[in-house]
Amino acid sequence: MLSRVFCAIDTPEPDEATALAGQLKKHVAGLKLGLEFFSSLGPEGIRKIQAMGAPLFLDLKLHDIPNTVAGAVSSLLPLAPQFVTLHASGGPAMMKAAAEAARKAGSSRPRLLGVTVLTSLDAEDLRQLGFGASPPEQALRLARLARDAGLDGVVCAPTEIALLRNELGPDFTLMVPGIRPASAAANDQKRVMTPKEAVEAGASYLVIGRPITQKLDPAAAAEAINLEVSGKILE
Repeated sequence: MLSRVFCAIDTPEPDEATALAGQLKKHVAGLKLGLEFFSSLGPEGIRKIQAMGAPLFLDLKLHDIPNTVAGAVSSLLPLAPQFVTLHASGGPAMMKAAAEAARKAGSSRPRLLGVTVLTSLDAEDLRQLGFGASPPEQALRLARLARDAGLDGVVCAPTEIALLRNELGPDFTLMVPGIRPASAAANDQKRVMTPKEAVEAGASYLVIGRPITQKLDPAAAAEAINLEVSGKILE
């Protein structure tokens, strides 16, 4: 694996997004397009990024009744994303319906990832939401539900990687946001880790946005992270 990084392209500006995709497609595992991008540019915007040739991770965090989420997954199949997210907190029936819808695409189906606990939330946030579990406990509970419902993996915070990898085995995909090179600020995420630490803990893929996209040379920034992960540069 030359890169474990899915770069988050969160801008709603089509020209900026296309330019970033062109710069980064040879330096990352793929490109993550989120809700802001999709809400602004829709499927047509996704097709323009797809035409650049990089695998796509559609981070739409689907969450609704089972039939609606299954329909949404079916509607996304023509876009041929590699990964699509849905909230694991939507429950087993919702996740099973989504997995069944994805299987209609056969071998080219998108891999479904259940979002566990958002990296912007900490223990106090969960308490205010009425959850008695700690973030790792809640993430593990939701990850088990996702696995049992037929999902391919989960999105989890860096601090939950080792726990989930140990509990769910080597083949379950762990897509990990909240990754910040040592020189970068945490921004709006509370549970963060460096790229090398995350991979050593068991992350399958890393989601990194601003530490790459806000650099004058995004491609060079992505390559620096790849080298950091591979251990080919000094700490």
